[in-house]
Amino acid sequence: MDILFIADPLDRFKIYKDSTYAMMAEAAKRGHTLYACEPEDLAWTGGDVEANVRRFAIVGDQTDGHRSPWYAAERSEVRSLKRFGAVLMRKDPPFDMEYVTSTWLLELAERGGARIFNKPQAIRDHSEKLAIGEFPQFVAPTLVTRDAARLRAFHEQHGDVILKPLDGMGGMGVFRVKADGMNLGSIIEMLSEDGARSVMAQKFIPDIKDGDKRILLIGGEPVPYSLARIPQGNEVRGNLAAGGLGVAQPLTAHDREIAAALGPVLAARGLLLVGLDAIGDWLTEVNVTSPTCFREIMDQTGFDVAAMLVDALERAVG
Repeated sequence: MDILFIADPLDRFKIYKDSTYAMMAEAAKRGHTLYACEPEDLAWTGGDVEANVRRFAIVGDQTDGHRSPWYAAERSEVRSLKRFGAVLMRKDPPFDMEYVTSTWLLELAERGGARIFNKPQAIRDHSEKLAIGEFPQFVAPTLVTRDAARLRAFHEQHGDVILKPLDGMGGMGVFRVKADGMNLGSIIEMLSEDGARSVMAQKFIPDIKDGDKRILLIGGEPVPYSLARIPQGNEVRGNLAAGGLGVAQPLTAHDREIAAALGPVLAARGLLLVGLDAIGDWLTEVNVTSPTCFREIMDQTGFDVAAMLVDALERAVG
């Protein structure tokens, strides 16, 4: 089938570690035809949603991290989204108003017959930070508010806390404040923009030393390995984008318990691919926009995450 990937520009891909590239390569290996566009290429014409898309082929690999050409693309063409066998929304955050607008456009396309993964409404309805609130049995003490007094009281109660924005990615804007409260006021003012924006506070989980685990759910089923992203040096963030070391490891019994509780629920809402973040036994985030870590798990364990994803995609479109 023809598969459209809505993603960041292909020229920016670091394919030696890019999960979207892993999906593309697996789909191409099976004979599917690849197309790409960016959210800015989407347009509603009054009766249809179309996009300026480019058909492309994978022509090389990138094992050394250099930006050597890895694809060959044809000229751009205008094409209705309903003409594709599947459309994969893989645009990275920030989840801003333009991202929301993209989900509205994709929802219109879906109503016209396009098959979109993840489902646009489900992407929009699941805040990657706040979605944990639906599953409080797995969540460490957490507060979301724009009220500085509440944030200060939460810190006083727990002594060692993490504060972060609701719309960040890759560890951006994540702060740890220990019992001495150093810079707490400044951090609250900055993250909340003096009370204009909500902030998430979570009790610090010492198990972060063993990694911030990414548990992948595909079609409601867990990949049997997580990627523990382990902070390095004095860093508190395990995110790979913040310099964390990714170590693949088998799911624990509690990881599987979390996956069993969330997997069917999220899959039923049209979320084909989800990335759960867990520290120790605690669920910290539910990632639905463009979950990653395929390549690291594949390279370290031999388990073909991309094949599991394309299997699920093929089943979903019949």
